[in-house]
Amino acid sequence: MSGEKRLRELLGRLRERLSQSRSVDADSRDHLSAVVTDIDGDLGRGGAASAHAPRLESLAVRFEADHPGLAEVIREVIDALVRGGV
Repeated sequence: MSGEKRLRELLGRLRERLSQSRSVDADSRDHLSAVVTDIDGDLGRGGAASAHAPRLESLAVRFEADHPGLAEVIREVIDALVRGGV
């Protein structure tokens, strides 16, 4: 599976987890949605989506205690961004 295809799959999982998690506060939800949208946009334009890794790491730390499943998927996205050089 290509790096971009894997990343798109992970972004889909992240969106799904976020939509299922009703206890995520609105600010965090909006921030994470904006980062995912930015990554999608960069992928569509062939841009450097990996530049979003620090923003995602900050969100993963924020979600770690209350939403570990969401934090785990965020870290998988980070890993795909960094490894794939996407």
